[in-house]
Amino acid sequence: MQKGYFGKFGGMFVPELLMPPLLEIEEAMNTIVPSESFQAEFNSILMDYVGRPSALYRCPNLSERLGFNLWLKREDLNHTGAHKINNALGQGLLCKHMGKSVLLAETGAGMHGVATATAAAMLGLECVVYMGATDVVRQSHNVRRMGLLGATVVPIESGTKTLKDAINAALRRWIADQRTTHYCFGTAAGPHPFPTLVREFQSVISREAKAQFMKKIGRLPDYVVACVGGGSNAIGAFHEFVPHSEVKLVGVEAAGTGEPGCHHSAPLNLGTPGVLHGAMSMLLQTTEGQIEPSHSIAPGLDYPGVGPEHAGLQDSGRAHYGTINDAQAYNAFMTLCRSEGILPAMESSHAVAWVLENAASIPKDSHVMVCLSGRGDKDMDIIEEYEKKFRK
Repeated sequence: MQKGYFGKFGGMFVPELLMPPLLEIEEAMNTIVPSESFQAEFNSILMDYVGRPSALYRCPNLSERLGFNLWLKREDLNHTGAHKINNALGQGLLCKHMGKSVLLAETGAGMHGVATATAAAMLGLECVVYMGATDVVRQSHNVRRMGLLGATVVPIESGTKTLKDAINAALRRWIADQRTTHYCFGTAAGPHPFPTLVREFQSVISREAKAQFMKKIGRLPDYVVACVGGGSNAIGAFHEFVPHSEVKLVGVEAAGTGEPGCHHSAPLNLGTPGVLHGAMSMLLQTTEGQIEPSHSIAPGLDYPGVGPEHAGLQDSGRAHYGTINDAQAYNAFMTLCRSEGILPAMESSHAVAWVLENAASIPKDSHVMVCLSGRGDKDMDIIEEYEKKFRK
């Protein structure tokens, strides 16, 4: 396989000024990350600071109702409340080993921003987070958390004022400050080596789940289901299961409101191949190549592109990617709240919804794992706004 590619997707489509820091990170990924000292320090932090391994929990009430075993990989129980901390601490530690003093990040739902601010505080680094102005309003709770942790949050007023525009601004900042700054990319997208680096740090999810299933039921699950925006929690949940063809891999994209012609965040299902943020992948774009607006009730899925490895998995037929609209995600959120006493993030609710909507096609007594990528406390304002608008 060509370096940095997943089939025909991936690569490094960047300005010449970005090549030196990307090559520096590639070198660090290949030499520092595999070293015994880095792995020992990283694994110690994951265990003692993050609280890993995260629980693999069988939902008793929903399993009885559905007729198959629904398991949750509880990334919501991690310190900071989401899977994002796995990657932020890995890249933060790498930043320190590379001799840099500033962690730069972008964020959509705010969870990567909170995770990066947390990693920076813990490792003694400066932290700057770029965030679309729309997301600053939608996720004000996380913006306040980042401030308390000592991070500088920069609202982006250009474009659609969401994750895409935050990434654009962060890349421009990185070009100017690359000597002292490491760009802590939050999802498995962007130019090589970021998709591989983020997958490396997030694959702890599937590595743990694989061992937990063997211990609990003596075999691997039948399905692994995860939501997909950029795709970091999904690629982490999939990675160790990819060689096992008996395990069905299902990624779930956001279909927006579900009305004909609506804005959505489903490039794998409804997009076309193209280049965004330095990588060839599937995109929402016009026939002229202009990026189209995206939408999801879940800010972390509100992105017009997707990580190139997901495009490669879809192209090879190894993974299936479905869609869930805002109303279905809301219903799944409420179902998990009322049935199991667990508040999922709206992003994770898309994965739960896929299982609920497709329950009739899942064989009885199957074992289905959903990666519960984050907790839903951050989404209270979104839920209340949705209920005022649609649940009168």
